[in-house]
Amino acid sequence: MKRLFSSITVLITLSLVGIIVMQVSWLKNLIKLKEDQVKQNIDNVYQTLSDEFGQRREQFIKEASRDYGTLFSQRGFFEPLKAVSIGSKISSSEIEKIINNALEKAGLSKMKYEYCFFSGLLTNRNPTIEKQSPHFWEASEDTVRNYSPDYKLIRALPGSDSDGITKDENLALVVLNWKSHVKQAIIWNVALAILFTLVIVSAFYLTVYTMLRQKKLGEIKNDFINNMTHEFKTPIATISLAVDALKNERVMGDRDKLNYFSGIIKEENQRMNKQVETILKASQFEKREAEIDLKPLHVHEIIENVVDNFQLQLHEKNGDSVLSLGATKDLINADEVHFTNLVNNLIDNAVKYSKDNVPIQLKISTSNTSSGILIKFEDNGIGMSRETQKRIFEKFYRAHTGNLHNVKGFGLGLNYVKSVADSHNGTVKVDSVLGKGSVFSVEFPLSKS
Repeated sequence: MKRLFSSITVLITLSLVGIIVMQVSWLKNLIKLKEDQVKQNIDNVYQTLSDEFGQRREQFIKEASRDYGTLFSQRGFFEPLKAVSIGSKISSSEIEKIINNALEKAGLSKMKYEYCFFSGLLTNRNPTIEKQSPHFWEASEDTVRNYSPDYKLIRALPGSDSDGITKDENLALVVLNWKSHVKQAIIWNVALAILFTLVIVSAFYLTVYTMLRQKKLGEIKNDFINNMTHEFKTPIATISLAVDALKNERVMGDRDKLNYFSGIIKEENQRMNKQVETILKASQFEKREAEIDLKPLHVHEIIENVVDNFQLQLHEKNGDSVLSLGATKDLINADEVHFTNLVNNLIDNAVKYSKDNVPIQLKISTSNTSSGILIKFEDNGIGMSRETQKRIFEKFYRAHTGNLHNVKGFGLGLNYVKSVADSHNGTVKVDSVLGKGSVFSVEFPLSKS
């Protein structure tokens, strides 16, 4: 079973890692694809702008030629046409409007840009600038965040009347922080990928957690069955021997022996009934079916009565109890049976987990808090490790006691204590040092009546 659990965990882990690696690879490919798409869209916009401004330039040249009458066949008379350019004919606002329209048609309306119309070489920073936006040079130098398509000539259309007459003109376009558009385009894809990855990781965690819990519950079930078998086996065997003894003719004729063996059967029967009641009470509290009959109780009175019942067991181990009931107010609203059982279980716990050949020193003290009464049960027993303290109130949990094998029970006593405390709006906690003893602190709210 352990090997199967390990194999399943390894397989699920490998599957999870594989899915995450594939997700990361898919996201990288998606980002690269989106970047290429955005750059292609920018290039298409740039081509559209080049064609648009080229047509407008040709129109300006035709209008300029009409101002001189007709187009002369001798090109030397066309010197005025050489001065015709986009930068000289279109205002900055009109240029920006044309660029904005082109970007909007391409779905890039939110992109910021800088532009420049020039003739000559832009790289030597000494071109003939026709018109430019305010921050063009700064933007063109930042090649990490900004993208600029290759420059294109805006020239006269081949075969047109102005072909070869006017000078060539270039358009430079720089798109600012273009990768932010890529991020906006894939943000939902990334968010969904992360979400589904978290879902898969959560499912993996819940699967492993459930498997561990089931494994733990299986171990608890086996321990409980073993404990229950042991707890019932002894009284059943004793009852069987007593019944056999009652069949003996000499016993049947002796009233004292009849009473003796009948008493043993009754005691063992009561012992089994008590164990069954313990299991039923734990089940009722877990299902929240336990009936709580609240009424005013004096804590000190309950403690004194329960301690009196344990005097014989304490004396058998040369032990003693010290009561330091210092609380000035001890009236609470509680169920008498359950609260008495709570005190009984905590004292019984101190007796069970006492040291061999060491007299039990049990101290029970009370004090008032701001809104309740605090009861402390201190002993000098075997104590508990930190790990045991974390789990001591779990159902069916029993602390490992080393070489101590005479501790009986189902691991329900302290779980019952916590259930009772919770059902009365109280608290219970433990402070223990392994080998030195434990202190159980129970706090209950005082009665308001």
